[in-house]
Amino acid sequence: VREVYEVSDDLLLMVASDRVSAFDVVLPQPIPRKGEVLTKITAWWLATHFHHVPHHLVSIDPADIIAAVPELEPSRSQWADRSMLVRKTRPVLVECVVRGFLSGTAWKEYQAAGTLAGQELPAGLVESDALTPPIFSPATKAQEGHDENIRYSDVVSLVGEKRAHRLKEASLLIYSKARDVANEADIILADTKFEFGETAEGELLLIDEVLTPDSSRFWPKEHYATGRGQPSLDKQPIRDYLETLSDWDKQPPPPDLPDVVVEAASARYQDVFRRLTGQPLDAFTPPEFL
Repeated sequence: VREVYEVSDDLLLMVASDRVSAFDVVLPQPIPRKGEVLTKITAWWLATHFHHVPHHLVSIDPADIIAAVPELEPSRSQWADRSMLVRKTRPVLVECVVRGFLSGTAWKEYQAAGTLAGQELPAGLVESDALTPPIFSPATKAQEGHDENIRYSDVVSLVGEKRAHRLKEASLLIYSKARDVANEADIILADTKFEFGETAEGELLLIDEVLTPDSSRFWPKEHYATGRGQPSLDKQPIRDYLETLSDWDKQPPPPDLPDVVVEAASARYQDVFRRLTGQPLDAFTPPEFL
């Protein structure tokens, strides 16, 4: 859950909160350091592995942000370590999802129709099977309600053939590189979603969070097995707890989370950061983008 502030004519401040949702309901208790993980893991990916990809991130360093927007200094304690200063863009209203494994809504579509994003898949696949090669599985970026899976031809209709091809190729290339990086950390990158935006000059940029536990399905490789769902390195402890509540219908108002569940979820977010980057959250130094 993010808050976005316009801080100049061409810059935005994106603040990642510690709020968390499950089953499309925002829960009462925040997850400590979740916003910090989402912000820093995005910066790590962009600085370490995707510096060649045009993107919107200017800096996550509070000193850089205050130097660019001095008016933010009095509120530093409210946004430091959880915020990205980014270039303003006009978002492309397509969720660029890449799936390397058959899971979630992809598994449901395959069970119902034998397809993914309208593309026919081989018969006999089981849940969590690898998809070779990975599949571009776009969705509409809904202004209200749920995003909906669409076909590639629908993307062409929405943004034009040239732009659709660029979105697909960029998404597949970034996913493939990230999958290999995650594999070295004994993590399976099952799927992820990217967002892109266009500057006033017409440049296409990778925007929003990138390859975080909230935008991706990260599975610990040591527990992977086909034919079932997988444990995931994100807010799984929260979902697992809520599934035990027979008296909650997954509609607002949500129940309170016990301290032990909140602590487990916070530890899970920090663990995926450590596993990917090789360092604890407190040791991370903001990379240079300016």
